[in-house]
Amino acid sequence: MRLLGLCLGSAVLALAATAPQQVTFYKDALPVLQKNCQTCHRPGESGPMSFISYETTRPWAKAIKTAVLTKKMPPWFADPHFGKFANDRSLAQADIDTLVSWADAGAQAGNPKDAPKPTDWVEGWRIGKPDQVISMPAAVNVPASGTIDYQYIVIPTGFTEDKYVQLSEARPGNPAVVHHIIAFIREPGNPWLKDAQPGVPFIPRERVRRAENEAKNGEKHKQSEDGGGFGDFLAGYAPGTLPNIMKPGQAKLVKAGSDLVLQMHYTANGKATTDISRIGIVFATEKPTERILTLAAANASFAIPPGDSNYQVDAKLTLQDDATLINLLPHMHFRGKSFEYRVTYPSGEKETLLDVPHYDFNWQLTYDLAQPKLLPKGTVIECTAHFDNSPNNPYNPDPTKEVHFGEQTWEEMMIGFMDVAVPMNKTAMDLMRPKKAAQPGPSL
Repeated sequence: MRLLGLCLGSAVLALAATAPQQVTFYKDALPVLQKNCQTCHRPGESGPMSFISYETTRPWAKAIKTAVLTKKMPPWFADPHFGKFANDRSLAQADIDTLVSWADAGAQAGNPKDAPKPTDWVEGWRIGKPDQVISMPAAVNVPASGTIDYQYIVIPTGFTEDKYVQLSEARPGNPAVVHHIIAFIREPGNPWLKDAQPGVPFIPRERVRRAENEAKNGEKHKQSEDGGGFGDFLAGYAPGTLPNIMKPGQAKLVKAGSDLVLQMHYTANGKATTDISRIGIVFATEKPTERILTLAAANASFAIPPGDSNYQVDAKLTLQDDATLINLLPHMHFRGKSFEYRVTYPSGEKETLLDVPHYDFNWQLTYDLAQPKLLPKGTVIECTAHFDNSPNNPYNPDPTKEVHFGEQTWEEMMIGFMDVAVPMNKTAMDLMRPKKAAQPGPSL
């Protein structure tokens, strides 16, 4: 009997040694959530629930399991067969397994002493504490209903010397009504929005005249994009966007005496309210050697037929000087279906840089190249987008309508944004405008 007891004891110890360890929140799930999810899922951020504590995370255990198994979260839409990206949000299989096992095992808390050190998030900013915050000087009134034209707000920077911005972030004061923010840099001497009073929301006159003429003629009000080409991008906000973070040695140039122009897209939600949005800036600690510029390959001349489930729109841009490609950001609206970037080098070689086969308007993602790519002068950047204007698209506002380029989300856009690095003395026009041929000198 004594021998039998020893054998049974040994068997129990052996089983205990080989039994899978209990997966708990503090020891196993929290490190995964901290690394991959808390950027958005914490108080004050875009995630609708917080994954900071066990108490706020536990009710969502099953939803977390479903989201990671279907790869709905974290959002990432690049086809892995094309390009490598430094900010790839895809969860490692081991992390997926951990979260699924935690949910399946009853979402136990475990020992709080096993928790990793909490991340020191800076409330309200993802770039850490800004060196400077540029804010709207007064609140903007947002009506309870109706279509709201883009509002442009000019804010003088007050910079008395050139500034080099390494990190920038646009933050909505009232995310419930702010659809997007684009902060443009308006350099001294730029006549764009010259009639706008600093700090006061402004709608360009040509847009007002167009709206009045359309109303008089009984036409539907159509809007066009203002902004591109009027100044370089400094920062932006839209669903899913992240701050603009440049590597040491690279920066956005804001010249002395420049203004920021905030392009504000407000969406009425049934309740009259106000908004004061802000731009946070972190300056480079030393003078950079490369300037980051934002370019775009865009097409505003299209008409998507009613019911068309796969309408194609193309755009291209030929570089007039050398540039190093840093990242890509495709942009469409609710009918956006897929988006692809390709390049043809001067040698004739072709390459697909990014393929987004299932575009999701709810997540405006930037794809940062793992290795920046030199694009020599003469490189052609081509973008191809497909739109689903059929009844099968659950986000389609109206499949019976022909759809054109426009600002509102029930209209469409086709823009392939990209950031490139160039020498500090180069401008966007150097890259986009063909250079005039040299004129022959006088004959002797």
